[in-house]
Amino acid sequence: MKTTVTELPESRVRVEAEVEPAEVQKRVDQAARAIGRDLRIPGFRKGKVPPPVIISRVGREAVVDQAVRESLGLWYVAAVDDAGVATIGDPQLDLPETMPGEGEALTFSFEIAVRPQAQLGEYKELEVGRRIPDVGDAEIDAEVEQLRERLARLDTHEGTAENGDFVVMDYVGSIDGEEFEGGAGRDQLLELGSGRLIPGFEEQLTGAAAGEHRTVEVAFPADYNAEHLAGKDAVFEVDVKEVKRKQLPDLDDEFAVEAAGFDSLDELRADIRKRLEEAEEQAIDREYREAVVDAAVANATVDVPQPLIDARAKELWDNMLHSLSHQGINKDAYLSIAQKSEEELLDEAKPDAEQALRREAVLTAVVEAEKLEISDDEVLEALTESAERGNVKPKKLLDRLRSEGRLDAVKEDMAARKAVDLVVDTAKPIEPGLEEARKKLWTPGS
Repeated sequence: MKTTVTELPESRVRVEAEVEPAEVQKRVDQAARAIGRDLRIPGFRKGKVPPPVIISRVGREAVVDQAVRESLGLWYVAAVDDAGVATIGDPQLDLPETMPGEGEALTFSFEIAVRPQAQLGEYKELEVGRRIPDVGDAEIDAEVEQLRERLARLDTHEGTAENGDFVVMDYVGSIDGEEFEGGAGRDQLLELGSGRLIPGFEEQLTGAAAGEHRTVEVAFPADYNAEHLAGKDAVFEVDVKEVKRKQLPDLDDEFAVEAAGFDSLDELRADIRKRLEEAEEQAIDREYREAVVDAAVANATVDVPQPLIDARAKELWDNMLHSLSHQGINKDAYLSIAQKSEEELLDEAKPDAEQALRREAVLTAVVEAEKLEISDDEVLEALTESAERGNVKPKKLLDRLRSEGRLDAVKEDMAARKAVDLVVDTAKPIEPGLEEARKKLWTPGS
């Protein structure tokens, strides 16, 4: 792969790539074999027709067109790798009007946004505010209450049901006098005040006692997920079979033993405090590292054109949709949950997209300024844990990354992390209040 890179305005480049004739022919032969699997040609067994025969029968132009469509993605990745550019967003591809003849190379080009460059300011020995872990009794009490909730039991209550009580009920729902699918249930346990059912349903059961019958009249919300019920008025005939009230365990040493295996309530609270402090320390560390990098970003000069921000925001959006798809949530479902349009969500993502671009630009500049490099041995060490989980040798994973053209990207990511470590390790943590006071006392140009 031969590439030529031309810089364009607003952090864009044009890459012209040339695929060598041998590579083109290799992909054409592969496409011909794929086509040949469905062809029956006299004198040849099905699936065993030589590529030249298939090309002659189908036509070279059709075979080359299929080869290019199937291989363009790989060639694009190879061109980006050869050009050494960090791309952002989708490319604008430009293919030749005529496909290459036999023994000819294929040339194509594309324009794409690339990571902006940063002019570094001060990035070492920065003074940045860092919080002190502070776990109060209220937080410990909240954790203890969660444990009590888990060990709570439901006892039969002889009186009437109040908010927070549970009722065991049978019910049958109807619309205009006709029962509807999914509108009936037996021995259903419902917590009053939980908001699980249609608005107004639970409120009409407040004050009910075991053995009592109630008629509940409600309206399904207009945006109810079952379209045939949305906006409809319904009547439910409810038989309350039992009322149950939650009983929380007493806060004593016996509770500590049952809840977590500690000998006393004091030991349980001490363990909760320790865990909360460790979790907060980790959160503070993440905040501090990000704040140090952002301080270095604030001292740098980075020109981030709006089209670049738009492209990164779209990348973030697409990545999130891809992650949600693995959870069975599609775009329309997410937009319904968020109650916002795609354009609104993209606009909300733009500040984060801009800051992410600035961070990447600054960290790349630090890598270059400090001449930070990642060796194959460092990659092997980083791959050890993944290799153990997959029961493969780290060297095999390294070879796979190299063969797939992803090794340079991994090294670039590791170098950026090394740059973060360098900037953070040289920084000096100070009290957040002192940092805020300095910001108010100093303004640029003062």
